[in-house]
Amino acid sequence: MFIWLGMAHIDLTAQIRDPQPGQLLARGVCRHLASHGFACVEELVPARGLRVDVMALGPKGEVWIVECKSSRADFTSDAKWQGYLEWADRFFWAVDADFPTELLPDDSGLIIADAYEGEIIRMGPETRLAPARRKVLVQKFAVHAARRLHLLRDPDMHKPLD
Repeated sequence: MFIWLGMAHIDLTAQIRDPQPGQLLARGVCRHLASHGFACVEELVPARGLRVDVMALGPKGEVWIVECKSSRADFTSDAKWQGYLEWADRFFWAVDADFPTELLPDDSGLIIADAYEGEIIRMGPETRLAPARRKVLVQKFAVHAARRLHLLRDPDMHKPLD
């Protein structure tokens, strides 16, 4: 089962059959945020060259980005994360309980999670998005979610939707 999201081609079957550690963290994060009224999508592309692990749309229209890091090496090899800051009202890291959290910047949010649940340990500072950027992100969020749902209902759809 494949889906085309912007320029990204994602094999959903492989993700469901053999989820990677970061994907398991994302699942726990999404479950936790859903319990607070957020709708979440994974692997959303806010701009060319960027793909966030989790984007969450809150009950008051707030946009949060959560980057899931499964190891020290995963974190230290990520050179793009600062580019995500301009695409969210709040930015969070999600890591498991064994992750060395002292590596993470203090001026960002922190979620401790596993495959089943998460907990917000530190709230990320709020930097409100400009209305035009918020509109673009909410539209991307809606299209991304609708395409994922369409693929679940029509798994034989293998061509780009753009």
